Amino acid sequence: MSPVISVVLPVCNEEQVLSRLYERLTSVMRGLGEAYELIFIDDGSRDRSLTLLKELREKDTTVKIINLSRNFGHQAAITCGLDYAKGDAVVVMDADLQDPPELIPELITQWREGYDVVYAVREKREGESVFKSVTAELFYRVIKKLARIEIPVDTGDFRLLSRRAANALKSTRERSRFIRGLVSWVGYRQTGVKFVRQERFAGQTKYPFRKMLKFAIDGITAFSFVPLQMATYCGFLISGVSFLYIVYAVLQKLLTNRPVTGWTSLIVAMLFLGGVQLIMLGIIGEYIGRIYEEVKQRPLYLVDETFGFESEPGEGSRR
Repeated sequence: MSPVISVVLPVCNEEQVLSRLYERLTSVMRGLGEAYELIFIDDGSRDRSLTLLKELREKDTTVKIINLSRNFGHQAAITCGLDYAKGDAVVVMDADLQDPPELIPELITQWREGYDVVYAVREKREGESVFKSVTAELFYRVIKKLARIEIPVDTGDFRLLSRRAANALKSTRERSRFIRGLVSWVGYRQTGVKFVRQERFAGQTKYPFRKMLKFAIDGITAFSFVPLQMATYCGFLISGVSFLYIVYAVLQKLLTNRPVTGWTSLIVAMLFLGGVQLIMLGIIGEYIGRIYEEVKQRPLYLVDETFGFESEPGEGSRR
């Protein structure tokens, strides 16, 4: 039977979670009474995740596996799963059980009421440090202010997409991917469902500070030109301040016949301007680097092997 619901789950070193995830997920999906498929994308796991997935596949044909040739990253793994998903609706969720499978029926209910995108809104985040919670909230509010589209705050990649929304998202093949922003860009009817983000069941987070920072930069640069415009704003501001100081220096020389003093202020000004210039060059470099990635036109991911798929997606969706 053709699946009505596809569940896409990127996996990277989750051997401690997979058994419990499978139990909770299948319990929910079987209770729906609809044909479904569970698509696990192994994103270069170094533990026994792939072996455990194969064992699940042997006893349950709804489990389908895509093994990527290496680790391509969380966003690329989600893209891969969307390319292979065949359901009328596609649910994207993490495999660490912080996204509760028990919320899926509510997402489906909203979909059946006519919404193309139903995203899960994090009402509360359990088991996370104060630093991560504060920085996450700050990021969502900053990107909401800067982005040219409306990106809901406190939402991750846990969401449901209708078939037409999934197809529209599949058509976007940019390299620096920010899925939640791309879903907002797609448009159609969207709504949110609140939930409590649970503490990680086991294992370690796959988003340390370095990856979180890169992810934030990808999101901001993908949907906003404001950082580039900052160079212009800073240029006008500093030029204005400099002009006022020039007027002050000339008037002091002409009216008081005293030389302009202040070697310390001169050095401070030079260092300040040098720092601003380097920051602006760095921002421009971020955008140029993304242009460079797009020009190379490399595939978003490469598949090593698949299990449970009768046909492969078209070449256009593999890129």
